Amino acid sequence: MARQNSNDQLQRRQSRNAAAERQINQETVRKRQIRSWIILVAVVLAAVLGVHFLRGYGKGKEIGLTSLPCYSNQSVTPFRDGLVYYDGVSIHHLASTGTIRWSFPAGSDIRFSVGPSHMAVWSGRQLFLVDRNGNATYNESLEGEVQFARVGERYAAVVVGPDTEPKLIVKDLNGAQVDVEAEAYSGLLILDAGFFGDQGEYMWTLALDVFGTAPNTIMNTFQVGKMNTGVISLGEAMTYKVLYENARLRVFSTQQVYTYDYKCVQDTNATMLVYGWKLIDYEIPDRGRAKLLLAPTTQTSSEQLISELRVLEGDRDKRYTLPATCVGAHMHNGNIYAVSGDYVYRADTNSQRFFGYKIPGGTGGEITASYGITSDGKMLLASGESMYALTLPN
Repeated sequence: MARQNSNDQLQRRQSRNAAAERQINQETVRKRQIRSWIILVAVVLAAVLGVHFLRGYGKGKEIGLTSLPCYSNQSVTPFRDGLVYYDGVSIHHLASTGTIRWSFPAGSDIRFSVGPSHMAVWSGRQLFLVDRNGNATYNESLEGEVQFARVGERYAAVVVGPDTEPKLIVKDLNGAQVDVEAEAYSGLLILDAGFFGDQGEYMWTLALDVFGTAPNTIMNTFQVGKMNTGVISLGEAMTYKVLYENARLRVFSTQQVYTYDYKCVQDTNATMLVYGWKLIDYEIPDRGRAKLLLAPTTQTSSEQLISELRVLEGDRDKRYTLPATCVGAHMHNGNIYAVSGDYVYRADTNSQRFFGYKIPGGTGGEITASYGITSDGKMLLASGESMYALTLPN
């Protein structure tokens, strides 16, 4: 009888163990099923989001590509809501859609620069001032060979004569002479000039002292037609750009960014170190602070291969790493735009996240260069010799 009871207890124990094992197995199967469902849902969700992301990341409904009837070796330059280029005989102005608006017969071997509403065109001693409609408002031969010319809102600056004995002539946009300066630049090489102030009534110049014991760049400021307002020695570091922002001159050298008022008095608190970086584009709004876009100097050769960017805005200094190596980068409407061989990338300066948009087909090859952005938001791109206008994504 005791043996029988023992056997019954053993059978009940085995039955309980078997039931517990079945329950464990069922729980394991249920967990595996739940895990499988979670994985399946995650895959489906990722696929849906991936498609949605790729739509935004890839094409972008805003993007369009237009072929332009010019070539990348024809001095292509943004001008207002279009572009100008020189074919060896005439300067042509195109809308960003590729439509020719006007052509100006300038002759052979000319150079030009653009301003807010006019262009300066020169060759030898001949100078033309051309308005936005292609009409010459001035066409005369000057007293010396033109080195270069710059155009502002009200005036044009023309540097004529020998390299180190230049004369600076200032004319209004109809060609009437309003100022001339020669003695201040005797023994100097004038590097650049520009206008500033609310109506462009002030002017700055950069000149290089090539006969001193060490190279020295000198900046002069003056009120057009009235008086000199300031002069400052900028030292040996090469100075290559001057911008006007919020009643201040921002002066870029290979070492630092300096800040001066119109009398060349320096604001030492606004000096920033930029060694190893070069200004490649900027945006100066009517109100608010300028956005200054820089790239590593070593990546800004004639064939740009940019992987990093830096934006200076007031006392803000932000760094960006691009998703891919790019051939150009620009500022437009508060955004950074960079272009690689087949993508254009956009980032708001308040964010460090880039969104990528696939450039539509039709270029016949990868994008090789960028020539800037028109005022109506078209990026001028080159693929080899061929030129295109790309509508920027918002």
